[in-house]
Amino acid sequence: MNQLVSKFSYRIEWLLILLILLVQPAKAQDIPKSNNRFNLAKTLPQAKPPQATGKIRQLSELEPVVTSAKMLLVQSSTPANTPQTEVVQVTGVKANPTAKGVEVILQTSKGEQLQITNRSAGNNFIADIPNAQLRLPSGEAFTFRSEKPIAGVSEITVTNFDANTIRVTVIGEASLPTVELYDSANEGIIFSVATAASIAQQQPQTQQIQPANQPPTQTQPSQPSTQGDEPIELVVTGEQDGYRVPDATTATKTDTPLRDIPQSIQVIPQQVIKDQQITRISDALRNVSGVTPQGSYAGNTENYVLRGFVTSNNLRNGFAVQDNYISPTTVEQVEVLKGPASVLYGQFEPGGVVNYITKQPLTTPYHSAEFTLGNYDYYRAAIDFSQPLTADKKVLSRLNIAYENFGGFVDFVNGESYSIAPVVSFQLSDDTNLTLEYEHNTVNRTFYDGLPPVRQTFQVPISRFLEEPGDSYNFQSDAGTITLKHRFSDNFQFRSALSINNYSGDYNAVRPNSLLDDGRTVSRQLAGDIDYRRAVSLQNELVSKFKTGSINHQLLLGLEFSWAHQGGNYLRTAAPGLDLFNPVYGAPLPTSFVDTAQNFKSDTDIIGVYLQDQVTLLSSLKLLVGGRLDFINYNDRNIDLNNNSQVLSTNQFNDQAFSPRVGLVYQPIESISLYASYAQSFNPNNTRTASGQALEPSRGTQYEVGIKTEWFNKQLSATIAAYNITKTNVPTTDPNNINYSIAAGEVKSRGLEFDISGQILPGWNMIASAFINDAFVSKDNSLPVGDSLVNAPGSGASLWTTYEIQDGNWKGLGFGGGVFYTGDREATLPNTFKIPSYVRADATIFYKRDRWRVGLNFKNLLGTTYYDSQGYYLRPGAPLTVLGTVSVEF
Repeated sequence: MNQLVSKFSYRIEWLLILLILLVQPAKAQDIPKSNNRFNLAKTLPQAKPPQATGKIRQLSELEPVVTSAKMLLVQSSTPANTPQTEVVQVTGVKANPTAKGVEVILQTSKGEQLQITNRSAGNNFIADIPNAQLRLPSGEAFTFRSEKPIAGVSEITVTNFDANTIRVTVIGEASLPTVELYDSANEGIIFSVATAASIAQQQPQTQQIQPANQPPTQTQPSQPSTQGDEPIELVVTGEQDGYRVPDATTATKTDTPLRDIPQSIQVIPQQVIKDQQITRISDALRNVSGVTPQGSYAGNTENYVLRGFVTSNNLRNGFAVQDNYISPTTVEQVEVLKGPASVLYGQFEPGGVVNYITKQPLTTPYHSAEFTLGNYDYYRAAIDFSQPLTADKKVLSRLNIAYENFGGFVDFVNGESYSIAPVVSFQLSDDTNLTLEYEHNTVNRTFYDGLPPVRQTFQVPISRFLEEPGDSYNFQSDAGTITLKHRFSDNFQFRSALSINNYSGDYNAVRPNSLLDDGRTVSRQLAGDIDYRRAVSLQNELVSKFKTGSINHQLLLGLEFSWAHQGGNYLRTAAPGLDLFNPVYGAPLPTSFVDTAQNFKSDTDIIGVYLQDQVTLLSSLKLLVGGRLDFINYNDRNIDLNNNSQVLSTNQFNDQAFSPRVGLVYQPIESISLYASYAQSFNPNNTRTASGQALEPSRGTQYEVGIKTEWFNKQLSATIAAYNITKTNVPTTDPNNINYSIAAGEVKSRGLEFDISGQILPGWNMIASAFINDAFVSKDNSLPVGDSLVNAPGSGASLWTTYEIQDGNWKGLGFGGGVFYTGDREATLPNTFKIPSYVRADATIFYKRDRWRVGLNFKNLLGTTYYDSQGYYLRPGAPLTVLGTVSVEF
């Protein structure tokens, strides 16, 4: 045990250095809070009463600088005698209540010179004014912030983004806010903000902005000062805003800022997926600390090792999916919740869960097409259409279609896939929304396992194929979701979602086993499988916001029903071996499966009830507490197809488990969150002891502490986390009867993780991670205590960064690159073979102009030979791969 402690502790020194660097710079970004609703970092001049706006110019009177569907740049006519490079001073910011919401006024006498660009990122509306600065008459810079100004908006900020740019950010709570732009000769530039909730409420209770050192003055709701005028429409498209995502739903099932969650959660946004030209969604997870991709069935689906534990279940929009193929073209972002997730999602391993968030309809037209061509006969074509179907935008649609065809660096391996994913959203009323979503995937490819975990593997080319040419795997999946959301009031909402998920697959292949004693012959078996899975889940959730005294609550009550049926044929028989060093294919194969021919079926029924409370004890102190109770009924049956369908076994198990979570977040200043949490997970064992008793579910318990920070006006965020996980009730061999198991096993995982992502300077994005981990067997009756868990590296790191030139003749030209390091890890239990560590380098160069983007991606730039794990087999990584992409928005 002392050796284990030593092995773990020597790695923490360099991460402690990162911790110091993480905390210190954040202090320079401190923004003190006042008692006002609208919080100012600097004292503003005394606010003036609202004034009537001047004549509003029509859209036709404005000179557009960029007219692509991706971004509308609105620029007013600039007087001939005014230099284009003049930086306009905005000397004050006011917020006035309106009948529909709130208007934010940027006070300046030179509003006609301002240039405004805008885009969206999730529920965030972002507008940049690249020729302006927030400056008091005295010359001091200031920042404007308004928390929860109207229903449906969590925050509005106006900040100096850089030396020449003002950024206006409106963060919606559940959906993208509606923002309209007006200009006023008397006031300046006016942003009119509204949401469905604020319009329905019709009783805004906001305050007029006052200096931070004076008490707020209540104002009566007024009609918009822009009433009767026609606004300049700001076009919001599906373009993500860089590498940072401020909110995620996976950790709490509510839109919660990441800094308020007492657990590590990382998000891979759409822009990273585009910049890295992800063709397998698992590659996106290489950007996250503590996550190691693990290939699975037939080389088609993706599993992961999170904090040392293998998870074969992932989430798709919050619903569990198992062994499913996920097309990157349908994914908007990937959210990774570290540690136990059973408190909201039921049975999962304690290492964490991966949630794929799919693309949703946009309120404005967005049409794009993309074509990618690469070596090894790779090409992919994809389209992404989002279009309102009615003039009032109450019916929205989105359609993603992709076709992929690939060869490979491994001999005889090739395949094709296509996917189609339509989504239609109906705004039935101001308070009710119905969304219908469907996704179909078809994959036809060569069945490929990989290479055996023996030292001789490193002596053969990575192109070596140990199956037979023509081995095939065919896969189809269909996933449909119906989601109904209804708002009874601003403080009481209901969500009901039904998910239906079907997949089927079949293959015929000659699969490799172990290396024989001669050191060159690989034993093989002829294998055939027909498997299927049908799953139905219904989630019903109520969210209520209320107060007990001065304490704010956001209560989530959920009830989930799920049913899954799966089955298929399991067919095996011995086949001729193959020389690892000099393979000769085409040996005669058996014509029947004499060794094993079984049919299996299983059914799983689950009822889960969960309750969660997000409590704001103080503005700087937040508590998260919750628990879930699951009732599980599982039964299976195996029959022998070679013996008149004789029943080999039947089993039925009834389990129940309670999974709690409690966490605390303390924010001494706005840019730093200190957190601590405790959480449990469970996973049924579905196994019996020699006496016929069912084994209790395996339980995971995690303790985690960490720090989250935000830098550069919230453009860059970082997390450092330390955790300790213990998994108990692990099945291990019964010493009195080796044909059965007892729940006496235990494994542990502990480590440190660091993640950082966002924008350093305009055009310069970065995402990076580092971790150390020690995952090992701590108790067992047959495995050596101290052995490391399979495919759980002791350390890893990644860095990816891109820069796009922002102005001048080379504007739109970008380049970037990164490195991905994975430490050595064990391939088997007991530990007999290590997979060596590796560093892979990637690079990209791209050019964007108007509606077009052209890019080149170089993966494994240095041609490093490396191997990933498939659980047992080794999967060699691809050598230098070049992908060229052309995309257009129209």
